[in-house]
Amino acid sequence: MKKIFAGLVILTFAVGSFAQKTVVKVESQVQEIKQEGQFLKRKVAIARFSNETEYGKGIFYDKANDPLGKQALDILSTKLSSTNKFILLERQDMDKVLEEMKIAGNEGFQKVGADFLIIGSITEFGRKNVGDVKAFSRAKTQTVQAGVSIRLIDVSTGQIIYSEEAKGEAETTNKTVMGFGQQADYDATLSDKAISAAISKLVENVINNCMDRPWKSYFLSYDENGILISGGKSQGLKIGDKYEVIEKGKSVKNPQTGMMIELPGKVVGKVEIDFVGGDNPQSEFAMVSFAEGNIDKQNLSNYFIKEIKK
Repeated sequence: MKKIFAGLVILTFAVGSFAQKTVVKVESQVQEIKQEGQFLKRKVAIARFSNETEYGKGIFYDKANDPLGKQALDILSTKLSSTNKFILLERQDMDKVLEEMKIAGNEGFQKVGADFLIIGSITEFGRKNVGDVKAFSRAKTQTVQAGVSIRLIDVSTGQIIYSEEAKGEAETTNKTVMGFGQQADYDATLSDKAISAAISKLVENVINNCMDRPWKSYFLSYDENGILISGGKSQGLKIGDKYEVIEKGKSVKNPQTGMMIELPGKVVGKVEIDFVGGDNPQSEFAMVSFAEGNIDKQNLSNYFIKEIKK
């Protein structure tokens, strides 16, 4: 009797040790996110995120209502927003925003251009089930693999400054011993986890590439009421901060690439932030004063403001 009881105890522990296990894997070469005490937010818009897999090309797949593509777009938007380093601009459902503004009778809509545009797609998506049968145990593993590709475009030049593909994998394993243990049913959440895992690694590189590009601001007005520049609290501007004022260089066409390039400008002064105002990123501004130098008040478009390199 003692032997039977001991056998049952061992069997119970064995079954408990074969509990369901879910693993999420990611494959991608990534850089470390740069940690900065202060950073200036960039304006980013996601232009498109589509499903380009064989699954998405099927005759019974509704491309107009692409759930995987929309899911990937929402995941990417959420992860970028959570970093608090971007001003995200809506593009995918812009028609719904404009329709709502018409209903509200709001005619004061401002069109804001992005600094960077993100275009992406799901390039790989598949599911497989693998079984493992032994003398006293059975195991079933469900695996979902997803591949996501994105490219980051500098709107000012149309140049692709970053492009990469990342792969994510999520799997769940159920084991039984002599008929005891959990049974594995279809797990629909694995698809979400695999796509989210792939996008998570790309977000880190998007942040680093955007932050490597110089932030710029521009003069809005310069008169007896003060000097105003674009940008405010949401972009990281704080009272007391100082920035360089650059006079734009000459624009010439590069015969090698066929692109217009702006030759390096020259530093003509420094401004200090005295006040920041505005209710949202579209209406924010900063009032500044010159700590050094000055500019031609009649040609404000010939100048821009940028960060002082440390």
